[in-house]
Amino acid sequence: MAAKPHGALRGTLNEVRTKIATLRGNGDHLSEEETKAILIDPVLAALGWHVDELEDVRREYRAKPGDNPVDYALVVFGKPRLFVEAKALSVALDRKSASQVLGYAATVGVAWCVLTNGDEYRLYKSHASVDVDEKLLRTVRLSDPEQAGLCQETLALIARDEVGDTALELLWKSQFVDRRVKSTLEKLFAEENGPLARLVHKRSSELSLGDVRESLQRAQLRVHFPMAAPAVSQGPFVPSLQVSAPKPAHSHGVELQDLINAGLVQPPLSLEKTYKGVQLEATIEADGRVRCVGEVCDSLSAAGGMARKSALGASPDEPAPATNGWQFWLYRDVVSGELRAIDDLRQQYLQTSG
Repeated sequence: MAAKPHGALRGTLNEVRTKIATLRGNGDHLSEEETKAILIDPVLAALGWHVDELEDVRREYRAKPGDNPVDYALVVFGKPRLFVEAKALSVALDRKSASQVLGYAATVGVAWCVLTNGDEYRLYKSHASVDVDEKLLRTVRLSDPEQAGLCQETLALIARDEVGDTALELLWKSQFVDRRVKSTLEKLFAEENGPLARLVHKRSSELSLGDVRESLQRAQLRVHFPMAAPAVSQGPFVPSLQVSAPKPAHSHGVELQDLINAGLVQPPLSLEKTYKGVQLEATIEADGRVRCVGEVCDSLSAAGGMARKSALGASPDEPAPATNGWQFWLYRDVVSGELRAIDDLRQQYLQTSG
């Protein structure tokens, strides 16, 4: 993407951010059509899409006359390459909305989808053979000034001149693989009697297997993959992937108790999540633990896994699915009234304490 479109996008995102703040400050409630016209169309235009030309953008798109329409189909050489499903600014984006547009996209052969309410943008890979939540590549919020760079970088991936490139596909592959590797590593460390314990024992013959198991129980492993940044229109995209060594708790291992001590979380804080059509609830308690489905868990991730297991109707003997609880659980912001990932508060803590 050339320098001029980058500058146009940056300026447009700043303008949209200001509009969102003004609208919310005035208590204005936009309809879906108003949200498209005031907030979404300008962003698409800044990305090089000619919103008033059918060769570029098809509104209320249907592959067949009887299909439910998609708000926008972004077209390259006469073929829809990306769907954009829009909601009103005040509407929280949810799994149901994502499932509908992703299912339709997969049916008609469109690989990428965006779900947005004019502020939050969620970018999904529709063809991925995984659960809806795992199809999500990135989510950004234009109203957050601290995400200005990330918003520009992410939205640039769906610019008219970039949709047919390989950067988006390679970025997806890197992050999808990273999530799988991270989940596997965390499971290995959680299984004190599993293959990892035997491997460590084999390579540390001076330790008994019991010593190794006890050590793994004390271990607090955190696997962190830095977000791969695409080099848009600057040559071939090479994902920057590395596994960081576990860092000291004071610099990386943020716990709920840290957020409570900092005043970012005020217990009891209610959490929620709609998963596979089931409304799940949890509560962060004063001691930093999480109460969910009648039990108390030591972490958000453990509570998320337990909640997902209950929603799936899994048998008691089956392990809970590995879950990133910081991204899974949502809380309601007292100022905006919006549902936001609890990870937003963790990022605030990291920025203020780092």
